[in-house]
Amino acid sequence: MADMRAVGWARAFPISGGVEAGRHWARRHLTSLEWTKNASETVDDVILTVSELITNAHIHAHSTAQVVPAWDNRCLNVYVSDNGPGVPTPQATDTTTPSGRGLSIVDAVADELHMHPSRHGKAVSACFHPPGRPNPHDTH
Repeated sequence: MADMRAVGWARAFPISGGVEAGRHWARRHLTSLEWTKNASETVDDVILTVSELITNAHIHAHSTAQVVPAWDNRCLNVYVSDNGPGVPTPQATDTTTPSGRGLSIVDAVADELHMHPSRHGKAVSACFHPPGRPNPHDTH
């Protein structure tokens, strides 16, 4: 695979209409990454992640979501930060409630998932390796 340059974008999504706008914005920017043209499943996973993490920022932190997708030539990192206190933890799957599975979904579709406290809240980052590239953390 040809060497790919690092690139990133950033945008804030307010509670009002932010989830849908975030999905459209992320999809538009993903088209600039050459490898996404033949990786529709990975693109869908990234869009799902953006949607879930913006939703979490809005619902749980009552905050605008700051979204930064960044390609670092290893993986596409999707960072979403908000002003809410504490670092989230994935909840046990409860099929009797209509919500509460966002981080578990992201954990299932991303290659890596990390939570970071920040000075003014927290950030969640999900990493997506392009198809056909070896995972540098694979021990096999």
